[in-house]
Amino acid sequence: MRTGRTGTAAVLAGALAFVAFSAPAAEAADTGITVTDLVVNNGKPIVVGISEEKSPDFSFRVTWPSGYTPERVDAFPYLYHGTTAAAGAEDGGIYMSSVTLYDDSPTSADCEGELYINPPYTLDSNNDATTWKIAVAARLWDKTDTKIVAEEYLTGFGSVAVKRAARVSVNASPEPVAKGKAITVTGRATRADWVKDAYTGYGDKLAKLQFRKAGTSTYTTVKYVRANSTGYLNTTVTASADGYWRWSYGETSTTGGATAAGDYVDVR
Repeated sequence: MRTGRTGTAAVLAGALAFVAFSAPAAEAADTGITVTDLVVNNGKPIVVGISEEKSPDFSFRVTWPSGYTPERVDAFPYLYHGTTAAAGAEDGGIYMSSVTLYDDSPTSADCEGELYINPPYTLDSNNDATTWKIAVAARLWDKTDTKIVAEEYLTGFGSVAVKRAARVSVNASPEPVAKGKAITVTGRATRADWVKDAYTGYGDKLAKLQFRKAGTSTYTTVKYVRANSTGYLNTTVTASADGYWRWSYGETSTTGGATAAGDYVDVR
């Protein structure tokens, strides 16, 4: 895939290569390139915080017309949401950082690589927490590697969810506490805000209060508590045994789940 590589494997800086795809359209649209078995992030949602760079992996199989060498073929996966694959490729997409080609015949190869997400730049709106479509930018080059013979956007590869990362804290007190007395368990549910570049309160989130008795390995759910409008959690329970308290909640269509580390309370 126009990698200038030797041997059976090659790596291409996809971000730079993809920019070149916005060149004027070629005279012929149909490249004859086909892509199959395209999987992004092992089929799982991509959960992104406010500063951590993410490199979701992908793999696929590509075939191209006879008469072309791998160096004259491009097949670059990317993610987009919106109207068309072409518009998504031009603006607001999630692009690859690298792709490796393992050619096993004159016209086909297995490929693998990574996308690149940098939250302050790639994701700048909380509306980006949605379902992204998967597409592939395909090109054929002439023998001089200077002119595009044909280019098109391949679609129909399904979708992947991009979600806001979530967190939850916990504090159980007093400690130690007499058996039969009240324990107050507080915490706060927050999630990534890609506009403010901060974790902000996850208002009205329903969370599970869970307890693990000392010397055991399993948490059980004691009750469900809904956070207030700014994400704060607060409840009381009766002290019965030494153990760990934590808050936990599952993911939604836009936000990942979160579980706090257990807070130990000594009951005497």
